[in-house]
Amino acid sequence: MTTTSTRQPARDRLLDAAEALFAEQGIAATGVDAVLRRAGAAPATLYAHFAGKDGLVAAYLERRHQRWRAVWDEVLERCGDDVDARAVSVVDALAELYRRDLPGRGCAFLAASVEVTDPAHPAHRWLVEDSRLLADRLTTFAAGTGADDADALAVELLLLYDGALAARSRALTAGPGGPPPPDLAVVRALAVAAVARHRRG
Repeated sequence: MTTTSTRQPARDRLLDAAEALFAEQGIAATGVDAVLRRAGAAPATLYAHFAGKDGLVAAYLERRHQRWRAVWDEVLERCGDDVDARAVSVVDALAELYRRDLPGRGCAFLAASVEVTDPAHPAHRWLVEDSRLLADRLTTFAAGTGADDADALAVELLLLYDGALAARSRALTAGPGGPPPPDLAVVRALAVAAVARHRRG
């Protein structure tokens, strides 16, 4: 096991260490001591920045959410006023995220939703924010295509996105010899077909 570079600010080292360990072991199975060892940080540093493990988990998901939103925003910039491209941008953003950011890891929010179930947990807010971002954008983009039933199109796009995430997580968990990760080009083609089908009514 390698430790995070001590040249980084302590807060970033702790978040990087937590992100790696949560991906490898899960949130509940990762103790604070393991995060401290990997980050090369003292307990007082963690508690000064996050006030405890729950705060660390919340900050980890907040950073993942901001990273995901930033990538999606970049993809939308490239889409311009192309309403069909905006409707399927969630798949393009997912492909872009995998290309540049942690290609060997699954969805942080999908994994965390199984472990962070208490609405009072500080990390729960970011699970809600992630769901709201998806629902709001997909609903808006689906309506922009002129679909006869924009809500139904938004649901279908969300199902394609969720299915891609679940299939990727299953492939990563299975490892070599298991099912391959989903081909996002195929997922995108399905999304494009859905947009066309809903426009035809």
